[in-house]
Amino acid sequence: MNLVTEQPVTSSDKTFFQLRKDIVEGEVSAGSKLSETELATRYAVSRAVVREAINRLETCHLVERKANVGARVVALNPEKLVSLYQVRESLEGMAARLAAVNMSDAEIAALNNLLDSYLQTVQSGETYYQEAGDVDFHYRIILGSKNDHLIAMLTEGIYHLIRMYRVQLGMAGPRVTTAFDEHKSIVQAISNRDAELAEILMRRHILYTKNSLEKKLLQQAR
Repeated sequence: MNLVTEQPVTSSDKTFFQLRKDIVEGEVSAGSKLSETELATRYAVSRAVVREAINRLETCHLVERKANVGARVVALNPEKLVSLYQVRESLEGMAARLAAVNMSDAEIAALNNLLDSYLQTVQSGETYYQEAGDVDFHYRIILGSKNDHLIAMLTEGIYHLIRMYRVQLGMAGPRVTTAFDEHKSIVQAISNRDAELAEILMRRHILYTKNSLEKKLLQQAR
């Protein structure tokens, strides 16, 4: 699956992709109730199309249904973040290990070039996060694992929920530079075909990111 080349085939696909993007980027607020009527007006489609999109978003863990409440966008909270990132740390650590073995030299070179393209952003101190798909460092490593089951679990299961936390909380200040340096170290380990080190560095990177995001969420809750 390549998120960059996803093309809407039907009106339902188009609505699903757009609503997913709006949720991930916060245009539709975390924790907000989803009204089929309002969304049908917003996207100029039928309620049936919106209903199907909402159902599909449940499988991405971006929407949840509660009795007597209906469909809501998931809320961002520290407890859910910790649970999600425990899974992410394990799965992406394995992806990095496999990528060190299975990525081609050309794919590794492209990964290095991708990070080089973000250098100016990091040096300027801007918020550091990457778009979905092939321009996402983590996504490329996931694909580089060449393990179809692992790829499906990460890209079709929790990828967009992870992005929701990453995009809406972002990285700023000193964490921008340290996260970028961690990315470079991971790529160096993959370049050296050091599978064990690549996994250790990826797991550590995700743990540090979790700690940073958790701190922001706790500050927001005060």
